[in-house]
Amino acid sequence: MKQLTIDIGNTRSKWALFEGDQLVRCGYMDEGLPCEGVQNTMVCATGDADLHALGLDGANVQRLTSTTPLPIALDYATPDTLGPDRIAAACGAQKIGKEGCPKVIIDAGTCITIDYLDADGVYRGGAILPGIEMKFRALHTFTAKLPLLEKVDPCQPCVTGRSTYESMAAGVLTATRYEVEGFVRHYHRRDPATQVLLTGGDAERLLGEGLLQVDNLVVEPHLVMIGMNEIIKLKIEN
Repeated sequence: MKQLTIDIGNTRSKWALFEGDQLVRCGYMDEGLPCEGVQNTMVCATGDADLHALGLDGANVQRLTSTTPLPIALDYATPDTLGPDRIAAACGAQKIGKEGCPKVIIDAGTCITIDYLDADGVYRGGAILPGIEMKFRALHTFTAKLPLLEKVDPCQPCVTGRSTYESMAAGVLTATRYEVEGFVRHYHRRDPATQVLLTGGDAERLLGEGLLQVDNLVVEPHLVMIGMNEIIKLKIEN
């Protein structure tokens, strides 16, 4: 049995094809979708994507929402406003994370989301903050002379920049590190066994630039897709 998961994000749309638990192929929507043999499709759309216009309105296509039956419980005051990518990532963390441990999920994309899943598999909420590129764009947009830094050379980030370029890089990259590590420290103080799962388009960038220094870290670029596959499997089993 084949399951197709589609993540329509703010920047680019991705897909992953599963057979049971195994991820067998992945790619981007603008490169085409695999259709042969797919029996169930789940779409995670952060915005108001028109699934009909995208050709994703078949009988076997399900859009992920907070009312979709899930392998985790949601304890969130406004579940109808909860991003489906955050839901899917939490389901993925529950699948691949260590059983019986709390989990912090960091999704480093256009925004950075930091979410908390307790040891009983209950999603308790989290935080949303600007991503790296959004911070660089804000510095350029809301000032008269600061340039737009679109690609910062991967290097060990400094704290004291000695040029405008270095100062902007230091501010954005070091601040991002301290933000994320501060949240993780908060949860580790509550329970040192808390596991940290990192995903998203900037995940490797954060690691490659030496920004994150946290314990109990698991990196999984397909965490959202894995979570959607778990939701599909729950539907099939029921």
